[in-house]
Amino acid sequence: MDVTTLTIHAAKESLDKGEMTSVELTQGVLDRIDTVEPQVQAFITRTSEEALARAAEADGMRKRGEGGALCGIPLGIKDVICTKGIRTTAGSKIIENFVPPYDASVMGKLYAQGAVCVGKLSMDEFAMGSGNENCAFGTPHNPWSLEHICGGSSGGSAASVAAGQCLASLGSDTGGSIRQPASHCGVVGIKPTYGRVSRFGLLAFASSLDQIGPLTRDVTDAAIMLNCLGGHDPKDSTSSRAEHEDYTTGLISGMKGLTIGVPSEYFGAGLAPEVDKVIRNGIAVLQDAGAEVKEISLPHTEYGVAAYYIIAPAEASSNLARYDGIRYTHRDMDADSLLDVYRCSRSQGFGKEVKRRILLGTYALSSGYYDAYYKKASQVRTLIVEDYRNAFKECDVIVSPVTPTPAWKIGEKDSDPLSVYLSDLLTIPANLAGVPGMSVPCGFSPDGLPIGMQLQAAHFAEKTLLQTGFNLEQGLGIQGKRPPL
Repeated sequence: MDVTTLTIHAAKESLDKGEMTSVELTQGVLDRIDTVEPQVQAFITRTSEEALARAAEADGMRKRGEGGALCGIPLGIKDVICTKGIRTTAGSKIIENFVPPYDASVMGKLYAQGAVCVGKLSMDEFAMGSGNENCAFGTPHNPWSLEHICGGSSGGSAASVAAGQCLASLGSDTGGSIRQPASHCGVVGIKPTYGRVSRFGLLAFASSLDQIGPLTRDVTDAAIMLNCLGGHDPKDSTSSRAEHEDYTTGLISGMKGLTIGVPSEYFGAGLAPEVDKVIRNGIAVLQDAGAEVKEISLPHTEYGVAAYYIIAPAEASSNLARYDGIRYTHRDMDADSLLDVYRCSRSQGFGKEVKRRILLGTYALSSGYYDAYYKKASQVRTLIVEDYRNAFKECDVIVSPVTPTPAWKIGEKDSDPLSVYLSDLLTIPANLAGVPGMSVPCGFSPDGLPIGMQLQAAHFAEKTLLQTGFNLEQGLGIQGKRPPL
């Protein structure tokens, strides 16, 4: 059995039947990592010994009738999520030796299920980027074409799933950082409603935007993962008390009675023809499944990028102030004064993109500019929230591209950060509004690069997203395709 192509639900079935053990499954995944990691470079830290130990524990849990849907399932974890006793770097030199003394809440949920962690995955430094080219420990490569980016900031999370280095992974999404890499790597990625999944133990980039979510091989696995991750957490003051549901009950064939909204603003100038063609085909598939298709408008979409790149850097400026060279971070030991410790340690520890965003955020929050920038961006955010409220009066799901183009070549946009920021145009609004968003594989470019369809629904309507994604997946029949590594 080729364990590197298994879905979670297929692996669980084999484990329950006794066709293999968790140790055998985990060893197969670790062997796959050994084989392809020199090409993909998805991992920052590998935890082989711990993974095999947890797999043995999972086998014991299964014999005792314990564990859950993820018992013995090898997963990868984005390196911005705290893991007790396992180095957590956030892709940055400033905390490259940080070993958390506690687990993030999501890790506690996974371990309670019997899940196995095979390592910490590459990411843009502090989750700031759209191509995973800002990691202090190297750039991961897209398994479908090693010359191309994986997407960011959860590039390692998407690449590892696509390459068969884990059965699923965790990522985080602040402006598209789950959905973009999922689209570029041909996997499923879901950003839940803000507050649906606890952020306790997530190293913060922008606290009002960040959300943890899964990346998986199919929509069924996404529902299984969300079942395990969701729910109220008293350790997170922004955690929602909304009822935790069984999301697998949303995996229903047929779309009769549901209306698909197609926003005109998402199909304008800058959208690559090959992306437009693939998404239009996906819309037709959903229509064939019984959905009504309706053109809608999200009129403030064009202001989303500008608002985001004020709000997110402002929050980053505040959140990253704690990395000061004094406590658990990199410290310049040659500094002569306290001010030099701050200045030199942060200059050496942070990469150029993080420094750029700290400066942008600090400026936007500074005296005399707060009202002109941050306050105005917050008002635009309110307008975007209202756009979604109005849209969901007309439709159940909004469908669109995830990104305007397929993945670009590594290094191609190094000298043009603005064009990278603009690649977030279609994903940022969901974070600003707090609604759930999802990327589902929808097709391929003429060059063989994956293209995903973005689905968005009203707050806490993840079931509707999953139903739509499930029908898209079933209608297209491409979810079994794997990159030619």
